[in-house]
Amino acid sequence: MADSTVVSDQQRSGSSQTAPSRGPYIAVITNRSTTLVIRGFMLFSIGVFLALVLNLLQVQRNVTLFPPDVISSIFSSAWWVPPCCGTASAIIGLLYPCIDCRLGEPHKFKREWSSVMRCVAVFVGINHASAKVDFANNVQLSLTLAALSIGLWWTFDRSRSGFGLGVVIALLATLSTQLLVYNGVFQYTSPDFLYIRSWLPCIFFAGVITMGNIGRQLALYECKLMSEKTHQD
Repeated sequence: MADSTVVSDQQRSGSSQTAPSRGPYIAVITNRSTTLVIRGFMLFSIGVFLALVLNLLQVQRNVTLFPPDVISSIFSSAWWVPPCCGTASAIIGLLYPCIDCRLGEPHKFKREWSSVMRCVAVFVGINHASAKVDFANNVQLSLTLAALSIGLWWTFDRSRSGFGLGVVIALLATLSTQLLVYNGVFQYTSPDFLYIRSWLPCIFFAGVITMGNIGRQLALYECKLMSEKTHQD
């Protein structure tokens, strides 16, 4: 009995010595902060890449015109456009999962990477249509892109929070673009709505839905990894 008591005391003392110096709460916060930074960097990189590709389509079609002294990066894009789009993409991609958690209704519609890739392809197609397809007038183009953008939301999102955030962010982005054009930073050829093209909010809305889906999928993948790690521990 005495020997077993000594052994158990040694085991307890050994386990207390091997316990981590930091508490479990600090470890979880550190891990979450690290994964949040990694996720934000990935979203920023995706946003920069999409901005370069999509802006190339617009410049080739002469939809957007930058002054000669502003053109200073690859793909004939102003240097500040990709970082701005990357930052916006990171904010949107991180905001969507946060809003889902706040509302207490996690987004579960079509949660797989194949669906996200199809959403990106449809978004690129909508932007391509705005630059390449010739419509009879701007009203027809705007209505077509609006229908395609809402169809993208219905196909890959269907959440009220996603739709609401998409509309709000699209309006804010359109207003910001309007101010930039008004100040002569760049311009649109044949503007038909307060210095800009009337279909621009549709493009912004589709982009917000796309980046929101990417952010949700990255958050879901992160949760799966953390749950697997917790089970292993």
